[in-house]
Amino acid sequence: MMKRIFTMTLFVLAAMAATPQLNVRWGSIDERYPVDADAEVANVAVNSAVAWRGERVNLQLLVANLKGGSSADKELSYRFGELKCGKSVIPATNVIGGFVQPVITDKFTGCGKHEVDAYGENLSADRITNDNPTVVPVNGCRGLWLTVQVPQEAKPGTYKGYVELACEGKKTKYNYTVKVLARTLPAPKEWSFHLDLWQNPYAVARVHNVEPWSKEHFDALRPYMLKLAAAGQKAITATLIDRPWDGQTYDPFGSMVTWVRKADGTWWYDFTIFDRWVEFMMECGIDKEITCFSMIPWKLSFRYYDQATHSHKYINCAPGEESYAQFWGGMLSAFAKHLKEKGWFEKTFISMDERSLQQMQAAIKVIKEYAPGMKISMAGNYHPEIESEISDYCLDIFAYGAYTPQLIAERRAQGKVSTYYTCCSAEYPNLFTFTAPSDAEFIALEALAKDLDGYLRWAYNSWTIDPERDSRFTAWPAGDTYVVYPFSISSIRWERLVQGIQQFEKYKILLAEAKAKGNARRVKELEKLLGTIKLEKIETESEKMVNAFRNGLNRM
Repeated sequence: MMKRIFTMTLFVLAAMAATPQLNVRWGSIDERYPVDADAEVANVAVNSAVAWRGERVNLQLLVANLKGGSSADKELSYRFGELKCGKSVIPATNVIGGFVQPVITDKFTGCGKHEVDAYGENLSADRITNDNPTVVPVNGCRGLWLTVQVPQEAKPGTYKGYVELACEGKKTKYNYTVKVLARTLPAPKEWSFHLDLWQNPYAVARVHNVEPWSKEHFDALRPYMLKLAAAGQKAITATLIDRPWDGQTYDPFGSMVTWVRKADGTWWYDFTIFDRWVEFMMECGIDKEITCFSMIPWKLSFRYYDQATHSHKYINCAPGEESYAQFWGGMLSAFAKHLKEKGWFEKTFISMDERSLQQMQAAIKVIKEYAPGMKISMAGNYHPEIESEISDYCLDIFAYGAYTPQLIAERRAQGKVSTYYTCCSAEYPNLFTFTAPSDAEFIALEALAKDLDGYLRWAYNSWTIDPERDSRFTAWPAGDTYVVYPFSISSIRWERLVQGIQQFEKYKILLAEAKAKGNARRVKELEKLLGTIKLEKIETESEKMVNAFRNGLNRM
């Protein structure tokens, strides 16, 4: 996979000039540029983009500090200017980005625990920092990423903008354009794409060194969750028990519900943290689903507080056992009652992932008995025996062939969600730190091509011990555990994922419009364009497919 990134090359940066100097040119958003200025890179220069009103688009400027002369590191600062089209202006505040810094990555290894350095150490440009100024080391190369958010009220036309770079007292402007079309993309909250990236608030507490669930914790959480909401996130990740995934992440998930066995043997459940988390997430704009993990954790041992002994204890029980039904039955009854009082019952799901059919059947039986009407979600393999019971069903990319057009249509008519997910088992499309940028955009297009409702991934921000420097982890390919960085720093993967979701929305809008107008020719054109998205070609034609698809939509 690393070969795919670093050796698909045609041009040497050092050949850009006859004399040693700081060299700047427009590059491509499809490249993770190498950190060395004398490395070979593809000779692609793109300084224009096309957007709908309300869409955000990306560009990348390439900076190389070549050897020679003073052989010194160079400190650069940047400034994004406003974009103008006649008297119309897109403010400079609508342009965000920064220098793309490398993180340590490895290569595709599949799933399974291993030593962190077992598969080597490479650098991959991924983290879009907001460090300004930034030092580009001698013989170093950095991309400067720009994301332009076009206002929904922008007047159509071609807007001219610039990036100003300052180095050693000299300022130079690099111009680019954004052509704004007379089409409008709705606000992210209105997007139909069902995005479900699991959040880890405990990782935020650790990185920001704050007490979990304190005011400082929620203050630290807000930028991350606003960023997630701006991508159209639909689900709130909540935990009903301690360590639902055991030690899968560096920062284990705690329980948002306190289970207390009173001295008289009865049970009491404190939903205070759960309520605060859900209310906070809804304030951030994420409120379609509350997915609650997990009645079937990876380790069937459940922690509770024993009032009689003033200590925490564990009960070991499995789905199908009477003790399991008793343990969960009382909690589910109390939980359902609480949810109805809060007005959240209809949007709450008891959620499981990658569990067996027998375990699921046993858990569903308990849910139906003690919390009738409670919705269920699952990510994992396809079990036709329980499909009708799963309101939000997400199949692994290797299993989603079980979704037939008829099944998807039936589920959609019933208001059920059908999505797919990728994890450590799929090399592409995926969101590893070594993944080709275009693959991240392809993810949403693959959902579109398969007529699915969206995409799930298990980790939005389950960081490694040192995520800003080293994205490797002990069980999966590098970057598998997070797509954004501490302090709400973006990544190439993140920006391209959002770009793909926007194309999903644009296609849906154009198709619905064509069908409403009876425009059979346009419907055929759109279907033909969608037919170019083929998973079997992603290894060699990812960039070609996503760019052709995006350009095709913008011509319609």
